[in-house]
Amino acid sequence: MIRFVLNVLWLLFGGGLVLAAGYGIAALICFVLVITIPFGVASLRLAVYSLWPFGRTVVPRPGAGIASGLANVLWVVLAGWWLALTHIIAGITLCLTIIGIPFGIANFKLVPAAFWPLGREVVDAP
Repeated sequence: MIRFVLNVLWLLFGGGLVLAAGYGIAALICFVLVITIPFGVASLRLAVYSLWPFGRTVVPRPGAGIASGLANVLWVVLAGWWLALTHIIAGITLCLTIIGIPFGIANFKLVPAAFWPLGREVVDAP
């Protein structure tokens, strides 16, 4: 029940809708540019994860090969470090208030996914 309440508050006040919309727009741009379709899929995965982060986590996907690692290097150079830096700044800002601490922690959970999204999957937390 607590996860549900935190997710609803995240959607309304923590920036979940804005993050999902941003990742969705990035996915659409990646889908238009045919060569970046894998980045679009990863961006959609991040959009769904950023909508409902509490009670879920990102884990390495078994069977992800060297191609996803090389693509992640390109992702980091083009977009990953900007996204990770944005989540870090938002997390620090949200942690300045007691009410914002859970939302800041959720932003910190999004940092590794935003920095290195390919070869990972979102699963329910135990």
